[in-house]
Amino acid sequence: MPHLKRDFNVNTISELTVARLSIYLRCVEELQRLGIETISSQALAKRYHLNSAQIRKDLAYFGEFGVRGMGYNVSELRQYLIEILGLSRERRIVIVGAGNLGIALCHYSRFTGESFLVVGILDSNASKIGESTPAGLLVESVSRLPEIVHQREAEIGVITTPGESAQGVCNLMVEAGLKAILNFAPVQIKAPDGVLLRSVDLRVHLEELSFFLTHGIPDSG
Repeated sequence: MPHLKRDFNVNTISELTVARLSIYLRCVEELQRLGIETISSQALAKRYHLNSAQIRKDLAYFGEFGVRGMGYNVSELRQYLIEILGLSRERRIVIVGAGNLGIALCHYSRFTGESFLVVGILDSNASKIGESTPAGLLVESVSRLPEIVHQREAEIGVITTPGESAQGVCNLMVEAGLKAILNFAPVQIKAPDGVLLRSVDLRVHLEELSFFLTHGIPDSG
């Protein structure tokens, strides 16, 4: 029978494993929409160009979910992945930087689904404060960050400012009590121990693609 471990050591789980869990969740959600009730790790891997041994290894950190000879129950596996990823409760987000990217993220579907909710978008530019976003949020002053984090129970901060402002905004988020920060500014910034900081730099990925287009695309597998 499926069994979820409650006592796994988070220090033994790599970031790559967690990233793959998110991919597996997308896959089983699609399978559920298609009405598929059970699937083996081999069939799951073949359908979504994954590695079946890696799927089994990743899931084994968190329990036993498959039934020999039958595979995984898609609905049950989805629920376990949601629980493992901490998506069974709403995570509230505050964005600092009301430029094009910040405004777009306000109504990006992955930020406005069942698990994530943008509760504020802030900026330091007085001319932007009070403007309404397509998502229905009003741009507020970054000076209100601590108040907004506390009153709206925000847990995740998203930085979409120009690079020169990013470190200062990160510092403000830490001071406001945020423990998880996603940085879209194209610079490297630092956060103290105890604060999760992840950066998304699209230019890095584009330059990686340019490298391989220049020197040759590596063999797959």
